[in-house]
Amino acid sequence: MQRIARRSSGNSSSIDMTPMIDLIFLLLIFFIVTTSFVKETGIEVEKPVAATAQKKEDSSVLIAVTGDGRIFMDNQEVDIRSVRGRVSVMLSDNPKAAAVVIADKNARVETVVEIMDQCRLAGVNHVSLAAKGGQ
Repeated sequence: MQRIARRSSGNSSSIDMTPMIDLIFLLLIFFIVTTSFVKETGIEVEKPVAATAQKKEDSSVLIAVTGDGRIFMDNQEVDIRSVRGRVSVMLSDNPKAAAVVIADKNARVETVVEIMDQCRLAGVNHVSLAAKGGQ
């Protein structure tokens, strides 16, 4: 028995998608690697308004204080006694880091001052208080 070979009639050409997929994956990896992530404190607080508020660049130690006196660092609720130790650990990575206390406008002043004191005792040279810019 003889086989009959079929010939394709017409010019059927297909596009090779492999280089396109490679390019998409390379772009995806590039965007993932070059993305800068925003540091968060783990809690949403309502900051007080200040007429002289200035934008602070690249602060690495963020501490949030809620209106009822709870303290958050790195998305975890912490006790006032552990703030100094945690800040010291964070400073070991970047000794020139600044600390920013993000206090709710209803937070007690004593709590905020105590946190700022703990940051100073841990070795932070620049401790700032976050506020919304006034108009």
